[in-house]
Amino acid sequence: MTRKPDESDATLQFRISDLDIPDAEKESPETGSAEPKNRREARLARKAHRVLLSLLLARAAALAPKYPRPGRTGWRRWMPSWRQWLGGVLTSVGLSALLLGIAYAATDIPSDLNTYATQQDNVYFWADGTPMARTGWVQRQAMPLNEIPEDVRWSVLAAENASFYSDSGISLKGISRALFRTVGQGDTQGGSTITQQYVKNVYLNQNQTIGRKFTEAMISLKLDNRMSKDDILEGYLNTSWFGRGCYGIQRAAQAYYGKDVSRLDAGEGAFLASLLKGAGLYDPTLSSANHARAVERWSWTLDRMVKIGKLTKAERAKFTKFPEPLKRNPLYDTGEQTDYLLEVASQYAKKAGGISDKDFDLGGYQVYTTFDRARERKLADTVAKARKKALKGDRNAAKTAHYGAASVTADGRILAVYGGPDHRTQGYNESNSTTVPAGSAFLPFVYAAGLEHGVQRRRDDERTRVTGQTLYDGDDDVPVMTPEGPYWDRSGKKVAASNDGDRSYGRISLHRALALSVNTPFMQLGMDTGLANVRATAEAAGLLPGSIGAQVPALSTGTSTPSAIRMAGGYTTFIAGGKRTEPYSVRRITRNGIGIVLRTPAPTRSISAETAEEVTSALADSFRAAHPVAAASAVGKVTGKAGTTPDDTASWYIGTHDFVSTAVVVYRIDLTKSLEPLPLKGLAGTGDDSVPYRIWSGAMGPLG
Repeated sequence: MTRKPDESDATLQFRISDLDIPDAEKESPETGSAEPKNRREARLARKAHRVLLSLLLARAAALAPKYPRPGRTGWRRWMPSWRQWLGGVLTSVGLSALLLGIAYAATDIPSDLNTYATQQDNVYFWADGTPMARTGWVQRQAMPLNEIPEDVRWSVLAAENASFYSDSGISLKGISRALFRTVGQGDTQGGSTITQQYVKNVYLNQNQTIGRKFTEAMISLKLDNRMSKDDILEGYLNTSWFGRGCYGIQRAAQAYYGKDVSRLDAGEGAFLASLLKGAGLYDPTLSSANHARAVERWSWTLDRMVKIGKLTKAERAKFTKFPEPLKRNPLYDTGEQTDYLLEVASQYAKKAGGISDKDFDLGGYQVYTTFDRARERKLADTVAKARKKALKGDRNAAKTAHYGAASVTADGRILAVYGGPDHRTQGYNESNSTTVPAGSAFLPFVYAAGLEHGVQRRRDDERTRVTGQTLYDGDDDVPVMTPEGPYWDRSGKKVAASNDGDRSYGRISLHRALALSVNTPFMQLGMDTGLANVRATAEAAGLLPGSIGAQVPALSTGTSTPSAIRMAGGYTTFIAGGKRTEPYSVRRITRNGIGIVLRTPAPTRSISAETAEEVTSALADSFRAAHPVAAASAVGKVTGKAGTTPDDTASWYIGTHDFVSTAVVVYRIDLTKSLEPLPLKGLAGTGDDSVPYRIWSGAMGPLG
C-alpha cells in the first residue's frame, strides 16, 4: 500500500526542472551566444548548492522541537523530553571527545626546552685539574635517577604526587580544581601531577592561565605515552626549583646539607620535598614562620610515606628531630681570593672563547684555569700577614691600605693574584686596577727603549746607539734637556730630575743606574730616545695604552698606572728573550664534554734578544745590590726592582725567579671618599726592607 506523503515531507519533493537547468544549446542572456560547457556546469553547481542548503535548513526547522510542546500543560510545555536530554548529553560528550582528540593530535611536544630548564652552573678548575669553584645564575647538575636514594624519591612523590606511577600524566580532579581557582580566584596551585609540573618546567612558562593549563595537560598526556615514568621523574627532580639559586635535587642537597644527594636520608629528602611548595615559604633559615611551616610539612610528608607504604612505622620513628639545613649555601661561599680569580678567569674565558654574556650565564662550562693553588695560597697568606702587621702600627693608615699582586709566567700564564681582603666585602680587584703610578719600577722600559732605538741629542744629529756602559749624569736635580735647550713646563719652570733621598751619583753608566735605581739618567734618556718610543716599548711589553702616562719628561720616571698583572707580565718580556705573551688565565674550556676553541695568545717579538739580556742583567744586579743575603742563598736566576713615587703614594716590587715574574704594589686609598691615592705614611716600610719586597719574597718561595 502506498503511503501518502504528509506535509513534513513536502519540502523534499522537487523536480529536476525546478533547478532551471539550461539546455545545452541555450544561449546566454548576457552574450546572446551559447555558453561554454564548463561555465554552465559551474553555474549549475552553485545553484544546486543553494537549493540543497535551503532544503536542509527547512528540514532542520521541521525536525526542531516545538515550544511550547504540544500535548503538554503548565511548565512541562517548556521542558525538553528525556530523548532530547539524552541526545543533548550524548552530542556534548561526542563533541567534547572529538575536540579533545583533535587538540591531542594537534599538540606537539616542543623541541626547544626553556632557558632555565637547560641552564647550569659553570665549574672552574685549578691548574692541576682539581675543582676550584662553581658559579652561575643557576646551580644545577643533572643526576641519574639511580643515584638518588629511593627514600628521597618517594619523599618527593609522597608530598607531590603519590599516584605518579599509576596515573595517566594528568589529574582531571586537580585540573578541574585549578581551572575553578583560575576563574574564581586566579590561583592554579594544587592542580598538577609531577608530569604536568615537569612539562611546565621544561616546555612552558609559569603563567597562571587556562590556555597554559590546557596546553600543559595535552603535552603531559602525550609525554606520558612517549617517556617512561622513571625518565619523567628523573627530569622533574633535575629541573625543579629548590631555592638558594638551585635547580635540581643534587644542587639542593649540596646547598642545604653540604653533601651529594646520594648521601641523603628520608628525613632530609622530606625537607627538600617541602621546598617544592615554595622555597621562599619553607626555607627555615629565612624566618621563624618559615621554620614552623617547614617542620610541619616535613612531619606530614614522612607520615604520608608511611600511609602509602613507602616507610614503615619503625623507620618513621627514627625521624623525630627536624634535620636543620645549613644557614648559607656553601656553593656560593667562595669569598676571599677565589672570587677575584673567578672574575679574572670568566672575563678572559668569554673574550678568548668568543662566548657571549648570555651564553656564559646559561652555564654548563668547565673552565680550566692557569691558577696554581699552592702559589695562590702562599701569596694570600703572605699578604694577610702584612695586613696584620700593619694594623699593629698606624691603625688608621692600615685601614685604608691596599695590596695588589700577581704572578705571571714567561709564557703568559697567570699563576696567582691577590685582589683584596674578600670579594664579598670589596669587589674592587687590586691586582687588576690601574690606579697608582709605577714610579721607578717603570725604568726598565725606558732602558729597553734607549737600547732599542738609540738616542738623538740634537735635532740634526743622527741617532746613535747606546749600551749598558753609556754614561749619563746621575746627579740630583739635573735639568732635563731637549735639542733646543732646557725643558720648560707650562708654569714656566725648568724641569729637573731628582733621585731618591736627593742623592747624587755623578757620571754613571746606564747599567749601573738601573741596578741602583738612579732616576735622573733615565729621565734624560727618555728625552733623548723620544717619549713616543718609550711609550711604544712599554706597550709592546704588555702595558695597556690607557694606563700610559702623559708624554712629558715625567713619563720616564713612572707616571703610568699599570696593574700588577700587567707589570708582572711586562717584566716577563726581559726573561723571555724579548718575546712577550699576553697574560692569560684560562688554558681550556669545555661545555658538556665538547671543547671550545680558544684564541690562545702566541708570543710576539717586543724587543731584541740583546736588549732583553742587558735589561735582565741590570735587574739581576739590582736584586743583588739591594738584597745581597737573599741573592747569595737564592737558587736559580733572580732579578728584582723596587718602585717608589716622588709623592710617596705607591710602593712596588717586581722581580723574577727563573720563568716566573711577580709584581706587588702597596698603596692607600679611602674608597669611601675618592680614588685619589694617599701618602703611605711609612706603611710600605723602608727602602731596604719594604713591605712589597717582603710579600714578593714570601710568595716566590725559594727566596723566603
